[in-house]
Amino acid sequence: MGLNGEHKQRVSPDIAVDFLGLEQARVLGTPFMIMLIEMTARNTLLPLLDPGYDSVGTEVNVRHLAATPLGMEVTFKIEVIDAADRMVRFKVEAFDEKEQIADGTHARFIVHVERFARRLAEKQA
Repeated sequence: MGLNGEHKQRVSPDIAVDFLGLEQARVLGTPFMIMLIEMTARNTLLPLLDPGYDSVGTEVNVRHLAATPLGMEVTFKIEVIDAADRMVRFKVEAFDEKEQIADGTHARFIVHVERFARRLAEKQA
């Protein structure tokens, strides 16, 4: 397999949790970390797909290992570990400026966007 992708993102207030009550306790939120992992995988895969195709996430199995404070940069790394038919599986990792903050796996399914939209419209009818 061996396809790799990477994305860097600075932790800003819009992706940091604020429910802990102290500004000094604001850190990268787990849901945002997962979203950025998915975006990194999707954006790595997209240029390889035929026009009209994209991918949707189907599985996320990620451990959030360490907190990353506001202002610190996080590097998201993905590697394709399996591809069968239209399913692509990734090894995922994330690192802040000090340590590894996440590891796990992610799967995406390749879809034809117009067919996907038609199925959604049928489901809503």
